[in-house]
Order: sequence, then C-alpha cells, then structure tokens
Amino acid sequence: MIYLDNAATSFPKPQSVLDAVDYAQRNFAINVGRGSYPLANYAASIVDETKGLLARMVNARSTSSIIFTASATIAANEIILGLPWDKYKTIYLSPFEHNAIARPLNKQCELYNLKMHLLPFSSDTQEWDSEATKLLFEQNPPDYVFISHVSNVTGLILPVTEIAKLAKEYNAVVIVDASQSLGLLTLDMQRDLIDYLIFAGHKSLYASWGIGGFVSNNNILTPVICGGTGSDSLNLSMGDRLPGCFEAGSPNTIAIASLNASLKWISEVKPEAIVQKKDRLMSLLLSSLKKDGIELYLPVNKSTHTSILSLNVDDYEPSEVGVLLGEDYDIAVRTGYHCAPFVHDLIKTKERMGTVRISIGFFNTEDDMKTVANAINSL
Repeated sequence: MIYLDNAATSFPKPQSVLDAVDYAQRNFAINVGRGSYPLANYAASIVDETKGLLARMVNARSTSSIIFTASATIAANEIILGLPWDKYKTIYLSPFEHNAIARPLNKQCELYNLKMHLLPFSSDTQEWDSEATKLLFEQNPPDYVFISHVSNVTGLILPVTEIAKLAKEYNAVVIVDASQSLGLLTLDMQRDLIDYLIFAGHKSLYASWGIGGFVSNNNILTPVICGGTGSDSLNLSMGDRLPGCFEAGSPNTIAIASLNASLKWISEVKPEAIVQKKDRLMSLLLSSLKKDGIELYLPVNKSTHTSILSLNVDDYEPSEVGVLLGEDYDIAVRTGYHCAPFVHDLIKTKERMGTVRISIGFFNTEDDMKTVANAINSL
C-alpha cells in the first residue's frame, strides 16, 4: 500500500517509536504519580523527560507548562471551555480551523449568544489580508484569536507571528493549533506571542495514538475535566497548579514513551531534513500531474505551502477518486471535507463534496509520487 493520509495520522512510525511502545508495554506500563516505588519513579522520569524535550522544542516557560491529554481534540476543549466567557467576548478564527476548534467554539457561542468572526484570507491566493484584519480589529477588538498553523486541507502555512502581533495590540489571547505542524515547522511560544499551543502526537510528531496536549503561556484557564491526579487526594478541588490541574486521570505512559522516542528521532533526523524531503516529494508530485482535468487548491506563494495537497478531478466526486485509487492502485488518500467546515467556502469546494487530499509523510518515496500521479492522470 502507498499511504498518503499522513495529515490524519503519520504511518508508518519510526522503528525507535515501535520499540519504545513495546518496551513500555512490557516493562513500565503503570500509573505515574500514584506510587513511590522505583518503577513508578522510572515511569515518571520518562514523562518528565518527554515534557522537557517538548518544552525545548517550542521554547516553553517551563516543563510544568506542558499539559498532556489523550488527544489534540481534548486539549482544544480544555482550552476553549476553560477560557473566561461572557456575552461581550469577540472571537476571531482563521477559515482553516479544524472542528476540534470550531465545534467547541460554536458550543460557547450558542451558550453566550456570540458570533465567530473569520479572519480574512483570499479565495484566489489563500493569502492573509492584513489590512482588512486591522480594520476588523479596530471595529471589533479581539478577545480570543484562533490560528491553525498549517491547514489540514490545503497545506497552507499561516502567518502565525504576524497575526499574533496584531492581536496582541488589543491584548487578545492567541491560541494556535499546531496539530499538523509541530515536529515539522518551528514555533516559539515567546517569539510568536502564543498563549496556548495545541499539539497532536500521532501526526507530524510521529508518536502513537493516545497522546496530545497543549502548552500554556498564560494562566487564565479554569479546569473543565476533574478527577484523580495522584496527589492532594483529600481536596475536592483540582486546584490551580500546572500541570496537575489539567491532567485528571491516569496518564498514558505507553503513548508518552512513544512521544519520547519520536522527539528524539526528530532531533536526530532534523526537522529541516524532514521539510526538505517532503518539499522534494511534493514538487515531484506537482510536476508529474497533468494540467488538464485536475484542479489543485494551492496557495499562490509556494513558500507558504507544505506537504498537503487537495485536488479534484473533472467528472468525479472526491469519494469516487478515493475508491478508485484504493481499489485499483492500493493508494490510501482521504476524501471529503476533512473536518474543516469553513475552508471549503474559501476554496469553493463545498458543492464539489470536498476534495481529494494527498498528505505526504517522511517515509514516502519518489516512486510513491510517480505512482499516485500516474494513477490520477489515468482517470
């Protein structure tokens, strides 16, 4: 099989990640923070080391600002539902947001009778309109601004720093969804003025399922998930100390061990080498696709595009292309709307039933690109 659904989850995983999961399952798949015996201390040291690796990757204030959750979706809900809300809040989000952001935001908007305002991006170029944003912010100053670092539909790299700088002129809280980008592109919590950064272990970080989370650079959240933390057990309050007040329940030591191994693997391979390989494969794919009968949804500025390509083929619905590629060529792609409700208005694919999404991973090859291009060209 040629696997090109890496935006959903990266596959296969590095061998070191597979080995780490097996070792953890066999040797220290126990609760962290619930015991003082040597094995519990060793498991805790893996968790602490993993948080340290992540903190250095994003220039977090401290390891205590790294909060582990079961997924990026849980992290997004903890942030959005935990923010202070009232009927006067003004919310902006990019049109590239995933439903992990859009749906909990919509829940809060319905609860407080609020409106979500989309940041202006060009339908033709996918470029951010900074002047239009300045005008919007002047008319309705932002309280919360949500930015997806990389679109899971078009592969656009959004200008996080520039948007955040403008938002901070109004003391807005900036929340960045780095589910597609962390492990691939550089983010700096301090330089980029990010208050909360969401990450997913199983995508560009090449870890297993079951580990995600967020990085806190602010202290305004209220815990919305409560339960045991292994400490202060007589207190019925979750308290306000990071990271424990947001880490209810037993941590997934096996998935955290996989993230530990994947972060070390990324450090060895180098993120820039991963970017270069993906860019080379994407260039080969784009140059191999025929020009007629295939519509590509690309940013006009190629330097703001990474390893995700959405397309449509004339006379076919995306789902039909997906079935043909899977059954006739054993090629795995994703089709439809990709859990991104706003972007299809922007790129005008709502009536097309979405797009065919090809997302490249580090373990894909040049032969993979040639094969998928030939398959699509033959339709």
